[in-house]
This record gives sequence, C-alpha cells and structure tokens, in this order.
Amino acid sequence: MSELRHDPIQKRWVIIASDRGKRPIDFKQENIKKELNFCPFCKGSEAKTPNTISDILGSDNQWRVRTVPNKYPALKIEGELDRKAEGIFDVVNGIGAHEVIIESPNHDDDITLMSYENVQKILIMYRNRLNDLKKDSRFKYILIFKNHGVAAGASLEHPHSQIIATPITPRTVSAELQSAKEHFLLKERCIFCDIINQELKENKRIIYQDNQYVVMMPFASRFPFEMMIAPMPKKHSHDFSESTDADLYNLAVVLKDTLSKLKKGLNDPAYNFLIHTAPNRNSNKRGNLDWNTIERDFHWHIEIIPRLTKKAGFEWGTGFYINPTPPEEAAEYLKKIKL
Repeated sequence: MSELRHDPIQKRWVIIASDRGKRPIDFKQENIKKELNFCPFCKGSEAKTPNTISDILGSDNQWRVRTVPNKYPALKIEGELDRKAEGIFDVVNGIGAHEVIIESPNHDDDITLMSYENVQKILIMYRNRLNDLKKDSRFKYILIFKNHGVAAGASLEHPHSQIIATPITPRTVSAELQSAKEHFLLKERCIFCDIINQELKENKRIIYQDNQYVVMMPFASRFPFEMMIAPMPKKHSHDFSESTDADLYNLAVVLKDTLSKLKKGLNDPAYNFLIHTAPNRNSNKRGNLDWNTIERDFHWHIEIIPRLTKKAGFEWGTGFYINPTPPEEAAEYLKKIKL
C-alpha cells in the first residue's frame, strides 16, 4: 500500500506509491547521445573558452581540472548590489558569479572512469573555488552542482560542473538551515547527525558507510534512487570548504564508487548532484543573519538525484512528490551491485 512520508528537514510530504509497481530494474535507461561537431572544453580548445580562473595541474604540468567563467552566465560578478522595491515586489539586480569547472581535458572521461586521484582534484577545485568566492560579501550562498546527461540539463557531454553564487540564500537551503537550528535549540544536537544515526541503526536505506562518510537513501525520497552522501556523525562538519585534501580523497572514493553503482545498475542514467554547505558567513558583515550555532547544527551533504521520473501536475500543484519505488528497495538493489 502507498504511504505518505514526511521529511523533517525540508518539512515536505512525499508519497511512496509502491502500488504503481516500479521495481528498481524498471528504471534502466536508454543512453541518449548528442551529436558533436565541436567541444570547447576539450584539450587544445582552451582559447575557445573565457580565460581560466584557476586550474590544477598533473605531474606532466598539464591541466587536469580547469575553472572558467560561464560564457552565458545567469548572474554577473561586476557591479554593486542594489536591492529595491517595486510596489509590493522586491527586486535585486543580477549580481553573482557563474563558473564552469571542466573536470577533465578528455571529452569521453567521466567520474566513474577516472582515478580516485583525479576525482579528488575535482573536489579540491570545488573547495578552492568556494573559499575564493566566499571572500565576496555580496554573495550569501554558493552552490556547486553537476548536470550529467541530456535529461539532467547538460548542454555539453564533456564532463563538467558548475558553481553559482547568489546574493540571496535559496529557499531550499533556508529551509534546511531553519530546521537544523530549530532542532538544535530544542535538543542541542544536529538533526542530520540524528537522522544518520537512526539510519545506521535501522540499516534499511544505507548503501555504504566507512569511518568518515555514509551513503544513504532518504526516508522520504522524492525520486527513485535519490541518495545523500554526508560525513558520519563522529566526523560532523558544517562546511564543505573546510575539508582537507585527505578528507577529499576519501570522499572521491565514495563519490566515484556510488556513481559507478548507479551507472552499472541503471545503465548510466542522467542525474544531478549538488552540494549543500554552510552559507557564506562573510556576508554576515552586511548584517544579514545570525550564525551563532551553525557549526553545531548544520551538516554539509551531497544530494544525488537520478532523472528517472518527471514532475507533473500533482507535484506542481501541491509541492508533494510521488516516488514509485520505496527507498528501501532501491537501496537493496544498489547494495547488490558489484564493481
């Protein structure tokens, strides 16, 4: 029988519609490839992109990971932040940053095909760019995300991620921050740590765990095979940008292996992944927010969202999500995938 499940962090309801009978095996995807005439991200085409912001070199002194400004940015870094009212409406000019992280010089590369060391370089670039952008007090939040596959919104197949810094804190992140703070003020514990500890005890939705990280499917998963990677409670951390190189090597192992299971088990589906980390506390100099407990109440995490279903009228009209596959079944399926 179907059931409604409540997400205590986002405070939203999800319908686990198991009566619809979508088994994990039913989600195996047919690969969709775009025709390629020219790729500006490939090695040798560096002059076709905006100037490099930052790069990480290999032992041969050639770049392995490279960050450039987005050629068609959603927000631009130049200018002063201007907030104004238009009657009852609020308007902020389009100040921000929009960067592209080119993850490899090779067009047919992929995180699942890279060495752990090269995946670590991508994560180090994420951390470095976060720390650099956080110096700008105009930016309240910085989101790192990856679109893999046409259905996930990738305009180029060449492996890449994006960073967008915004002058406001996104609603989804604000909800997480508020829930985390409320839970901490009530119980003096991190809500993410409490959830992870319960999931580890029940062991129904855990896909992987080691001394530092856990991979699990949320109790109220919005989508089939939705996953979360997070530091273990004893390694509680609120800010991804404080990760050490050693932390990021261990995370590279977990991320590559998790995406490899997804690729093998579902025939390389389109997916998005994103990193939810602490907001830019440097923006607090502008008198924005009070972060007096954030080190203890928030917990950075990576969300992986395979694009196996689509939102339709009910989802748009209610804010509910309908997930036809219980996360317990999806977790059991992925755990059995051997790499």
